[in-house]
Amino acid sequence: MATSSILPNRQVPPATRLPPRSLLVLGLPICLGALLLAMLTSIAFGAAEINATTVWQAIVNFNPENTNHLIIQTLRMPRAVTAALVGAALAVAGAIMQGLTRNPLADPGLLGIEAGAAFAVVGAVFLFQINSLGTYAVFAFAGGGLTAIAVYGLGSAGHGGPTPLKLTLAGAAISALLSSLTTAIMLFNQRTLEEVRFWLVGSVAGRDFALIGQALPYLVIGLGLALVLGRQITTLNLGDDIAKGLGQSTVWIKTFSAIAVVLLAGVSVALAGPIGFVGLVIPHVVRFFVGVDYRWIVPYSMLIGGTFLVLCDVIGRVVARPSELAVGVMTALIGGPVFIALVRWKVKR
Repeated sequence: MATSSILPNRQVPPATRLPPRSLLVLGLPICLGALLLAMLTSIAFGAAEINATTVWQAIVNFNPENTNHLIIQTLRMPRAVTAALVGAALAVAGAIMQGLTRNPLADPGLLGIEAGAAFAVVGAVFLFQINSLGTYAVFAFAGGGLTAIAVYGLGSAGHGGPTPLKLTLAGAAISALLSSLTTAIMLFNQRTLEEVRFWLVGSVAGRDFALIGQALPYLVIGLGLALVLGRQITTLNLGDDIAKGLGQSTVWIKTFSAIAVVLLAGVSVALAGPIGFVGLVIPHVVRFFVGVDYRWIVPYSMLIGGTFLVLCDVIGRVVARPSELAVGVMTALIGGPVFIALVRWKVKR
C-alpha cells in the first residue's frame, strides 16, 4: 500500500529556504552603512542645535576652540560609539547564549552577568563610596565575570556536566539572589540609590573615549571569538551527540563560547549598565532573514544590534526633549512589542 494512502491528510511542511550566499554577502555592507548612518544621526541630534555642516567639520577637521566641535567630539561621538559597541556586544552575546543553551529565551542575563555586575557596582558604592564611571566599569566587569563562573560551576555539578537546563536554572537562581541583595542595599542606603539609579536603568550618556579604550580590547577578543566559533556553534546547536559525531570538541567549544559571552556581556554592562531586550530580540530578528547558520548570525547580529541601540538612544532623546529617556527604557519599550510579535508569528507558523 502506498504511503500516501496510509496518511492521506498529513501535510509535510515546506523546506526552509535560506537566502543565497551572494545575497547574504551583499547584506553586510548594507547593514554597515545603516549603522554608520544611525551613528551620524546620533551625533547630529542633541540638546544643542548644530547644523550638518558643523557636525561634519567637527568629525574631519576638529577645532578645539569651537564650542560646537567640542560638544560633538567630547559628548556626542563617544555616546554614539558606546551605543554601537554595546548593542553589537549584547546582540552577539545573546545569539551565542541561545545557540549554546538551545533556549530561544536566553540572553546575557541567563548567566547572571547583569545581576552580578549590578550587585558589584552597588556594593562598591555602598562600601567604598565610588562615584566615577571608570570605577563602575571595573567592578561591573569583575562582578559579571565572577557570577558567570559561579553559575557555570553550579550548573556543572552532578551527573551530565553543564547541560542547558542546569545552566538555565543556576543562572535564574543566582540572578534572583543577587537582584534581591542589590535591592536590599539600595533600600537600606539612600545615598547608594542616588548614586547608581541612572546607571542601573542603562544609559550611554556621559561616556568618553578613555572609558571606551579600556573596554575595547575585551570587546575585540569577545567578538573575534564569536566570529571564529560560528561554524562550531551552528553544529553544536544541533545537539551534543551530533556535534561529537561530526568530530567537534564540545567541551572546548562551550568553554570558549562562554568566555566570549562573559567578555561581551560583562564589558557591555560595565560601559552602559544593564540593558535588556537587545540580546533577546536581535538574534531572532537576524534568524528571520539569514537562517540558522551562526557564521552569518554573528556578524549580522553585531551590525543590527549596534544600529538598534544607537537608534533607541536617538529616539529617547527626541521624544522627551529637552530632557531624555535612558536607552535602557527605550529598548524595553521598543524591544518588548517586537519580541511579542515574533513569538506570535512563530506560534502561528
